[in-house]
Formats: sequence, structure tokens, C-alpha cells
Amino acid sequence: MASKKFHSKYTPSSKTDDIMRLNKFLAHAGLCSRRKAVDLIKEGEVSVNGKIERNPAYEVQKTDKIIHKGAIVKPNFKKVYILLNKPKNTVTTVSDEKGRRTVIDLIQNRTTERVYPVGRLDRNTLGLLLLTNDGDLARKLSHPSSQIKKTYHVVLDKSVPQADVDKILSGLTLEDGIAEVDELVYFENKPHNELSISLHSGKNRIIRRIFEHLGYEVIKLDRVFYAGLTKKDLPRGWSRHLNKKEIIMLKHFIH
Repeated sequence: MASKKFHSKYTPSSKTDDIMRLNKFLAHAGLCSRRKAVDLIKEGEVSVNGKIERNPAYEVQKTDKIIHKGAIVKPNFKKVYILLNKPKNTVTTVSDEKGRRTVIDLIQNRTTERVYPVGRLDRNTLGLLLLTNDGDLARKLSHPSSQIKKTYHVVLDKSVPQADVDKILSGLTLEDGIAEVDELVYFENKPHNELSISLHSGKNRIIRRIFEHLGYEVIKLDRVFYAGLTKKDLPRGWSRHLNKKEIIMLKHFIH
């Protein structure tokens, strides 16, 4: 079976400073984030010149043949940034062993480059998701120190009294520490089981856990704002490329 190729114009310089480490090399190829690349390498999933290479700091030479799962990997410097309005029943992974629909399935017609999602949304969580092959940007946006603001529209199984809103805003203590929320407000002219919640935390399932802690069930969760990006003119299930202004804005956030 012939190997697939990820084409590039990458040519390492002879200067030591320009030589790329293996984990960064994989990230530039759009394979995954740099952090995830470290795991792939240590788990023995990457070979260099026919031999398994487990050192993420291995310095890639221009004559090296690097393979992951039968595919020749080469860095890709054509950066792609796609914003998706994720629908329900879609998993935030590149592939799914159970055959479920993935976010990659929804953006296949947008690019021929290999992209991957920045962060995760639960299978049944809706809304904004960024996909890119820019490993550095993805890593920085996902890091807690970046303090990226996210806003969600949440619908609960019952009305939320002001007392519980105040409890959440004061900071609930969950199993992994204080759950910090920036804003929690009712929608005008809507029942009080629908609220807008904004936060910077990237903790797993944080919003669902906040409300479950107080005895509520989350019926619907929709991310409507992410790092300065909104769902304006982007229907559910649709995607679009970011414009230059938006890309500059994202990179400004992480410096």
C-alpha cells in the first residue's frame, strides 16, 4: 500500500537554531498539537528512517523520512484557520473508532490541509469551535495562562433563582477547586432557566459540573463567543475560514 504524503516546502537549515525538534515538526505538519506530539513520539507511534524514535527533542534533518501510521509526514506552512458552528451529536476529534460523525467530517470541503480542533466541546455541546494546522497557536489558545474568554447560552431543566446565580458568581467549590465565573445573567424576555454564562476557565465540563453541583440538569449548551469570535452569519453545522483581521486578533490574544 502506497504511503500518503503531506507536501511542504520545509528545508531545515544547517544552522543549529533553525533545526526543528521532532514534536514541533509533527505540529507544523498539522498532525496534532506540539504537546500531543510528545505523547505520540513517546508511545512509539513515530518512526525516523525506518526506526521508532521516542525522543521528542530529536533534531530533524532534511534527509530524514518521518512516518506516522503509514503516512510520510512533512511540515505544512500553509496555515489554515476554520471556524465551525458545531451541531449536536458530533465528536470533537479527528477520527472516531465508533464511527460517529466528527467535526472533521463537517469541514472536509473547506480545506485539503490536515487540521485539528483547538480544545474540545462535548458531543452534545453546540457552538463555536476553531480548527487549524497552526500548532503553536492551538497550544497557546488552549493553555490556561492565555485566559481566553468563552460565553455560552445555557438552558436548564428548571428555573434558576437569583440566590443560585449569586452562589455561582461567588465561586463554587468543585472536586478540582474553585469554579470561577466572570458573568452569569438572565436573558431579557426569556424564562429564568435560560442564562448567558461567561468564563475563562478551560476545565473539563466545567459549566455542566457547576449546574449539576446545585441540582440542575443542562438541557442545552451553546458556545456563542470564543476568543473574540462570534457566530454571526454562521448557521449551525456551517463553517468558514477566518479573515486576516480575525487571525491577527487571535495571535494578539496569545502574546
